[in-house]
Parts: sequence; C-alpha cells; structure tokens
Amino acid sequence: MTNTSPKVLIYSHDSFGLGHLRRCRTIAHALTERFGDLSVLILSGSPIIGSFEFRTRVDFVRIPGVIKLRNGEYTPLSLSLNIEHILAIRSSIIEHTAQVFDPDILIVDKEPLGLRGEILSTLEMLKARGTTRLVLGLRDVMDDPAHLREEWTRKNVDPALERLYDEIWIYGPPDLHDPLAGMDLSPAVHAKATNTGYLRRDIPADAKITEPLPFDDEPYILVTPGGGGDGVELVDWVMRAYEARSQPLFPALIVLGPFMPASSATEFLARAEHLRDVHILRFLPTIEPYMAGAKAIVGMGGYNTFCEILSFDKPTLMVPRVVPRREQSIRATRAQAIGLLKVLPIEDYPDVDKMIAALVALPNSNPPSAAGIDNLLGGLDVIGDRVETILADKPRPDALRVTARGGD
Repeated sequence: MTNTSPKVLIYSHDSFGLGHLRRCRTIAHALTERFGDLSVLILSGSPIIGSFEFRTRVDFVRIPGVIKLRNGEYTPLSLSLNIEHILAIRSSIIEHTAQVFDPDILIVDKEPLGLRGEILSTLEMLKARGTTRLVLGLRDVMDDPAHLREEWTRKNVDPALERLYDEIWIYGPPDLHDPLAGMDLSPAVHAKATNTGYLRRDIPADAKITEPLPFDDEPYILVTPGGGGDGVELVDWVMRAYEARSQPLFPALIVLGPFMPASSATEFLARAEHLRDVHILRFLPTIEPYMAGAKAIVGMGGYNTFCEILSFDKPTLMVPRVVPRREQSIRATRAQAIGLLKVLPIEDYPDVDKMIAALVALPNSNPPSAAGIDNLLGGLDVIGDRVETILADKPRPDALRVTARGGD
C-alpha cells in the first residue's frame, strides 16, 4: 500500500562537529510540529547522533562515519576499510534509502554534492523521478567567497546548482551576509535562492537543568566551543583568565563538547579542580536550558551558537576561529558591526589581560535585541511556509493536514 503522508528526507554528511546535525534536527522538529502527519528522516554520518532525542515522526539513518585529517583528506572513523570503500557504502545507503523512502522534499545541508560527491547519484535519481523537490540548505555564511569559489569549482558544484536543485534556502536574513555573492553564479541559480532568516531555538518542553550547578544560584557565564574539536584555545584562554584572578568575574560554566580532544578535556578538568568559580561539563545534548539560565555567553561564532544567542537574547562574546574556514570570523565581525555582540580576535590569544577585560565587561553589555534589528529569527516559519506550498502543489489523495503552529 502506498503511504500518502508527506515525507521529508534531510541529508547531512556530518564528518565532524555538531553544527550540521543540530541544524537539521531543529528543522525536522519544527516541520513535524507544524504538519500533523509529516515524517522526517535524517541521513547522517555523525558518530553521536544517537545521543540526541528526536520527536515523534523524526528518525535517522546512521551512515558509516569519516573524519577529516589536517591535510584535508578523509579517513574512516571506525571501520578498517579504505576511504573509497567507505564512500561507496555511504553512497549506496543514501541512494537506496531515498529510493525506498520516496520523499516529497530532499534537503541537502551545506554540501551540494555531499561528501566527495556521494549524494550526486541520489540527486540524479530523484530528479529523473520528478516527484521530489530538491533543496540545498546553506548557512548564512559559508566562507570567504574566493575560497568557496575555488572549492566549488574543484568539486564541480555549478552543474548541480543549475540542473538538479530546484531551490536554495539560505538560513539567514538577506542584509547580514549573502553566501552566494561574489561566486560568479548565473542569474538562474540566484533566482532559486530564498533567505529564510535564522532558525529560532526554544527550550524543549521537557528539557531542564539536569545537573545542579555549584554556584549557589549565582549568575554564571556559559562558555561553549560548540562540538569542541577546535575549541581548545578558547577554553584555555578563558581558564587562564580565571586562574589569574586579577579582577572579580562571574562564575563560568564551560561545556567542552563531545569532540574536544580527550587529553585536553582531562587537562581542563584537572585545572578546574583548583578553581571554585569554574565548573566543567563534558557534553550536553540539550544545552538550551543552560543557555537560557546564563547571564552571558562566550562562544566561537558557529551558526548554531549564533542562533541561540539571538533566540535567548544574551550578551555575547565571540572568539571566532579563522581556519580552516573564515565563516565564524565573517559572521562575528558583521554581527559586531551591527551591534549584536562583541568580538575578541583569536589572534590575541593567549593575552590574559584582554580576556579578563572582555569577561568583566560582558555581563553588562547589551543583549542582541538592543541593536533593534527586526525579523532575524523567522527562518522556521519561512521554511514551514515553503514546505506547505510544495506539498500543496503536489497531487495527493488526502488533503494535507496542518496542525496549529507552535512558536517556531
């Protein structure tokens, strides 16, 4: 029997970090909350996807993981196989899943052709079928245009943008940054693009602070390097400031992230034992309650953290990385220019005095809302509206059932 309930398939290569997975999960949850019979399946290579909770009608298929080495090459995360073998397995799982699931919409996160081109055959198969709307979802900032242009040329991305994708959703407002600007793309490709706005984050209904914090109800600063894989310098810099104790500081809750190198995590935990006002947690799959409870936030400038500081309206200090991509630096610099947050350049590391001064000033800094910029966080509504239109335009036996909208 044919299943006529609407279906969305989301692909995220997720070789490392949390950004892709958390963005896809946010979109999936918003869609299933809005549409009463829609199902979302996420294809992901994240090794920790099983640590996250998913709402009813959201599920995932875990494909074999890979990691990116410092030289830019990929290697299998766990299996003792060569990378070409792993990629062949991943590509086969992706294509077969799409073939059987038969989605109304496919959303590809960030990588137009997937990891090393692994989703190209799936895009071509679904395009030939003609029953699936093919969507590329991009962050507000991808990279410096010259670097991104070189990367997309090397990967031969342009033909897919021209011929395969029906739409491009940019998860940000049009006036902060345009990731397609300066890319020498055709007018036809630009015409496919829609700016959604940022993706609002709310505290999940059943989420709460599960581990009591040792600060006796004092206000605290939350320090988050995201996944943590490239956050060692940020955490070390903050801890040096607390170790120096040259000025009074609010207590700090540091969430290292699941990809923080084990040796660094061990070192930081040992150092924190000697600091009464620093508490370290290894990983929080649901970080929103801790963000909502914080006086201010220190982060690196990744997409998800940026959406969260806007959503929870917290004074923020960003210490963006500049390698291997300038994405975080571009976003943070632009956000500081329009008054959303403060930036401390990573080039100043490990100047303890500069970090102390930034941490002292942070709690009394303006929250993002003080910048007076409207319509930053409408992304999930815009995506939901677009999905509703796509589904309504498809002939189906049963009328689409739409539930009452939640917040976002």
